[in-house]
Amino acid sequence: MNQTTLIATRESRLALWQAEHVRALLQTRFGLSVELLGMTTRGDQILDRSLSKVGGKGLFVKELEVALEEGRAHLAVHSLKDVPMDLPEGFVLATVLEREDPRDAFVSNRFDSVDALPTGAVVGTSSLRRVVQLKAMRPDLRIEPLRGNLDTRLRKLDEGGYDAIVLAAAGLMRLGLAQRIRARFDEQRMIPAAGQGALGIEVLASATALREQLAQLRHQPTWLSAHAERAVSRTLGGSCSMPLAAHATWHGDTMVLDAALGHPEQTDRPLLRARMTAQPVDASAATALGVRVAQQLRELGAAEYLAAAAKPLD
Repeated sequence: MNQTTLIATRESRLALWQAEHVRALLQTRFGLSVELLGMTTRGDQILDRSLSKVGGKGLFVKELEVALEEGRAHLAVHSLKDVPMDLPEGFVLATVLEREDPRDAFVSNRFDSVDALPTGAVVGTSSLRRVVQLKAMRPDLRIEPLRGNLDTRLRKLDEGGYDAIVLAAAGLMRLGLAQRIRARFDEQRMIPAAGQGALGIEVLASATALREQLAQLRHQPTWLSAHAERAVSRTLGGSCSMPLAAHATWHGDTMVLDAALGHPEQTDRPLLRARMTAQPVDASAATALGVRVAQQLRELGAAEYLAAAAKPLD
């Protein structure tokens, strides 16, 4: 039986690139017939408010999960950093593909780096994680909200609304826009989000045969990194209202896991930083490392920051 495999995807240019990338992998590796099911999510529709005020990154995946549940699609392709830390019952992350450059990119038409910006320069981002780390670097900058897909954000920069914007390097590279990157932030100075630069594939837990097939596409170092990073966020109750960064790097068979937590309201408060190393051989060991790093942040005083992030939104 030559059944067509259907991929649920958002319809932004970047999301479609990601889905096409997975389609090509499935066709090449397994000879599958694959089609895309393009969808518009709530996260794509609500552009006048920050994600932390309208329900978080889950807004980008809910409609895709409904398509899986209803049998209209077999798998969903996501930017892993947009996937909530706890999936709904009945859904699993079947695989994580090899990571693209996980760093944040400094994009500007006039300035070469964040250090070259003049006092009071306007920098666009709606990521609280980026806001608190930018404030730690340059407390004199004006950080203004920036929503929309990647092309929309670049257009707003080009129209003069901002002196610079901060975007994920991976998205720019995947769309052939690497020339827009003026500088890449050092991973210690601007720690990436959990899963940044990686693609995750979500399926129904009951899709056993498909899960086994997709598992063959896993990039093991990225798979383990994702488990460690996501465990930091999950342990702390991570959400879009929590300015949390978590990023794993490999040195041989040793993983170094860095995390930083900022205050969601008083964004000029000091960042809490944690770092641990381990040699995880499987997902459970990587997850355990993430839990320990989260506990280290708690020991540094994370409770007050987390309480502020958990306050009801206006």
